[in-house]
Amino acid sequence: MNISEWEKRYQTGDMPWEKGAPSPGLVDFLKANPDLTKGTVCVPGCGTGHDVRAWAATGFEVTGYDLAPSAIRLSKERTAAAGLKADFFQGDFLHDTPAKRFDWLFEHTLFCAINPDQRDQYVDSLLRWLKPEGQYLAVNYMIPDEDGPPFGTTRQELVSRFSPHFELLKEWVPRSYPNRTGLEMMLWWKRKV
Repeated sequence: MNISEWEKRYQTGDMPWEKGAPSPGLVDFLKANPDLTKGTVCVPGCGTGHDVRAWAATGFEVTGYDLAPSAIRLSKERTAAAGLKADFFQGDFLHDTPAKRFDWLFEHTLFCAINPDQRDQYVDSLLRWLKPEGQYLAVNYMIPDEDGPPFGTTRQELVSRFSPHFELLKEWVPRSYPNRTGLEMMLWWKRKV
């Protein structure tokens, strides 16, 4: 989908991906790893900012990025209302050049939202946005669908695409939203030098 299609979904409230809370897997990851160095984090495809706020609440310097202007507006409003600080920018993660590179990039089902023919470009974008030795944490939606979004993926595809550039530190099936239980896989990568 293009910018206007995503924007229309936000304006009409047609957001089946909006769960009203951050990814349970992310919440558990941050709780289980309280000693992570508090660096910079980019959350592309941030939606209404739940995951951004989860990172910010634990002391990270977070930037949310989304195609849809309404998503950015809602993110800013909800983050201010929560008394948290984060930056938000409207733009295209796949095409934009970042103003700075990040220590972390967290993705929550963005990979499944883009057209599969853009997945090589997604990997290239990660390399543009992450610092050398930066960390990439992903909640991947492991579904077979080919007529998305969301579009399915497999562990084999993920490893094939990312392992040339990243070292896989850990993988697990996270706690998920009720309608995604058992359908998500979290992969924690570190960019190779």
